[in-house]
Amino acid sequence: MGEVSSDNPAGAANQQERPGFEQWVVGFVDGEGCFSVPIFRNRSCRLGWQVQPDFSVVQGARSVRVLHDLERFFECGHVGRNARHDDHREDLYRYSVRSFGDLIGTIVPLFEAYPLRTAKRDEFVRFAQVVRLMGQRIHLTVDGLDQIARIAQAMNFRKPSRFLESSEAIRQPPHLDG
Repeated sequence: MGEVSSDNPAGAANQQERPGFEQWVVGFVDGEGCFSVPIFRNRSCRLGWQVQPDFSVVQGARSVRVLHDLERFFECGHVGRNARHDDHREDLYRYSVRSFGDLIGTIVPLFEAYPLRTAKRDEFVRFAQVVRLMGQRIHLTVDGLDQIARIAQAMNFRKPSRFLESSEAIRQPPHLDG
């Protein structure tokens, strides 16, 4: 049998083996996935803040195999046990992609080629916007970080951004003695 060619985004090569699988992925992520953009204090960063976009899907232990299916499909990310303990009767597992290269090169193109159908599509659009801004290195300036924080705050019914709530003095780059 000859090799199947595809116009599908790079990085999701396994989709040629299972035509239509990308539609299952989109539907599954529509129901179970999350696109988030946490911004947290990290004094080792130039501005003292780090932007860490994250695409993730969480499932109970009995369904962990679908997370491994996603990992194989996207050919990036990893599946790990979620340390969260709440009222669930089984361990939770999380498939996560945080690598900027994988987000910009695989995750964003797939969901642009095969759009989400629920309100999660709006979250993805904001997520993709942040990833692209980071590709332009906008997050390395105070104004750019402020722009990204405003986009991130509008996602997933988030509480107000700690970065946006911080005083202007706190948001300034840390002073280096010497």
